This record gives sequence, structure tokens and C-alpha cells, in this order.
Amino acid sequence: MRENSVSMISLCELVDKIPVTLRGFNKMQDELRRLKTVERPAVIAAIAEARELGDLSENAEYHAAKDKQGMIEARINDIEAKISLAEIVDTPTIKADDVRFGATVKFVDCETDKVTCYQIVGSDEADIPNGLLPITAPLAIAFISKRVGDVIEVKTPGGIKSYEILEIKYE
Repeated sequence: MRENSVSMISLCELVDKIPVTLRGFNKMQDELRRLKTVERPAVIAAIAEARELGDLSENAEYHAAKDKQGMIEARINDIEAKISLAEIVDTPTIKADDVRFGATVKFVDCETDKVTCYQIVGSDEADIPNGLLPITAPLAIAFISKRVGDVIEVKTPGGIKSYEILEIKYE
């Protein structure tokens, strides 16, 4: 049998790096550490305890623990994959006048004069109530490459909204 001369392409060659702030990267590592050192051992103990109760086919505790174990293992795999593809963006070192990943953007709604501030972060870091806007959000996309004083328009369910950029910081 002839050996295939085409080499396998690794996942990393197919997928670009995923930008993440240092804070977001540390949060992923903390969650992974907790899952591996606290959650996983606890569910393994729960499975062992449920096994001691006898017949596994009708043992609700056993099936619940196995389901939880599956979710924990899936989350561990997900986080490990994201960490392996992470490109840490050290936002305090960025020296730019325009909006890029990691920027904290202060802006005003041109219609209501309401001032809002968001940091543009990776999708997994997003927490809009706490001012963390995912890079994939239409508003974040509209901000990219803009400068202080620029007015952007964003299509929203309520119609076109206009925002003026007041301040851009990298912290």
C-alpha cells in the first residue's frame, strides 16, 4: 500500500488565533483549574457514591452525576481548545488613536445624549451589563478603526442609531 504524501493539516493551521484580553485569559485559566481540581473530583465522588446504591439502571443519582460529568468534560475540552488558540492582547501596551480590539470606548447616543462606555473584548469575555462588548457585536464592528469625534451609524431593531466617539482608552 502506498503511503499518502499529503500531510495532515493541524487544527491550529485551519483556525486563526482568537484574540482575548489578559483578564479574559486569566479568567479562562481560573475556570479550567476549578473544573479540574474541584468540579471533576466532586462528580467522580458522586458517581462512586451512586454506584454503591446498587442497580444503576434505575439510579437517578448515578445518571444525574454522569450527565454532570459529561458537561464538565465538555466544558474542560472547550476551554482547553480556546486557550490553545488564544492570542493574548495586552491592552495597556497598545498605543493607538483609533479603536481596536481591547479599546475602551466612551460614546454618546446622538439622539438621547446618553453616554455609555464599553471595552471591546473577545466573544467569550463578553458581559454587556458590566461594560464588556464582544468584538462580534454590530456596535463593536462599527467602532473598529474609528477615532475620537467620529460619528458611526449602527442598524438596530429600532432603526438606525448614531453614536459619537468621545474617548478611546487602552487600559
